[in-house]
Amino acid sequence: MASTVTNTTQKFMRKGELTRAAILDVALDLASRDGLEGLTIGLLADKMNMSKSGVFAHFGSREDLQIEVLKLYHHHFEQEVFYPSMKEQRGLPRLQSMFARWVKRVTIEIASGCIYISGAAEYDDRPGAIREELVGMVMAWQDALHRCVRQAIELGHLRDDIDPQQIVYEMYGLILALHHDARFIKRPGSVDRAQHGFARLLEVYRNPAVDASEATNKHQSAAAKAAH
Repeated sequence: MASTVTNTTQKFMRKGELTRAAILDVALDLASRDGLEGLTIGLLADKMNMSKSGVFAHFGSREDLQIEVLKLYHHHFEQEVFYPSMKEQRGLPRLQSMFARWVKRVTIEIASGCIYISGAAEYDDRPGAIREELVGMVMAWQDALHRCVRQAIELGHLRDDIDPQQIVYEMYGLILALHHDARFIKRPGSVDRAQHGFARLLEVYRNPAVDASEATNKHQSAAAKAAH
């Protein structure tokens, strides 16, 4: 009898978790399109063919729902951009991977929207739990970029007289410009411009001694191959 009750309880919990996950997926789509403030329990209930009370059963409040949507978005961002980049060599290769994957994600979001960017516009002057959560996530990403730049400097890939925060600032500027031109203005070639801008950024900050060393290594490698 006890085993039957336990199995029934576990089955009910799994069903509840699946329903909650499905609600969050739909909520993320709506928030990406309409913004976090455009996300309402009524609209979500209609999309899910559920009652409002049914949606509320999984989330204590609309604010709790919005925060969970933010967490889900952040999770996707980490899985698509951050963690794959961590597999790359420390320093410049990792930084280049971060930017390339970031750009790729923005190109996917052109049709829907970036919650980090739209959320910043919605909550820039609205204190509260949602703003704090959003700021924390953006700062965590900036801190990751900052650490990567510092590693690139320590490894000699970038000049040691530069301000890491300045590089992160300029990288962010390229992404914001890409999102603006590609999504709002719908200007062709925006992705290429962002990539070209990042390449020029690295040209300015790259350690010339490393470039000279790489050129020497390539020349020696070519000479060795020619000798054989």
